Amino acid sequence: MLAAPALSGCGLQPMYAGGGSGTVARGLADVQVSAIEGKAGWLVRNALVDQLGSGKAGVSPKYRLDVRLDDKLEGFALLSDDTIGRERRTLRARYQLVDMASGEVVLDATAGADAGIDVVSSDYATIAAEQTALENLSKDVAGRIVTSVALRLRGNTAQ
Repeated sequence: MLAAPALSGCGLQPMYAGGGSGTVARGLADVQVSAIEGKAGWLVRNALVDQLGSGKAGVSPKYRLDVRLDDKLEGFALLSDDTIGRERRTLRARYQLVDMASGEVVLDATAGADAGIDVVSSDYATIAAEQTALENLSKDVAGRIVTSVALRLRGNTAQ
């Protein structure tokens, strides 16, 4: 209780202050997401559009988000019969936030996530696990990108 007044004076503010009409939310809605190659790209782009709240008709975007993905699926953990017992799916993204008016790169960063997958005797179950891992990784990477973009846009509005 005694620390509450001290914290209010330190300058900490909620990132999404103002909800959907706040500065950061409006800034995120002004981001256009470019097309991204492949199935992982389609999943990441859809997650980005959902989380950014962009793509509204009649709104001209201020920023463009360009994303390049690297999706790897590699086997390891060899069993005694020389079969793979475990796989690792890794999804890495390099992204750039570009100011549409000036063409300046406002943010250039990377994000990534990985998941372990058990390889079982059923091929169907293994393929389903690989696809589920890709869907989950796509949402995770998109969330990391949106957080980074939000922090950058919040930094621009504070200036």
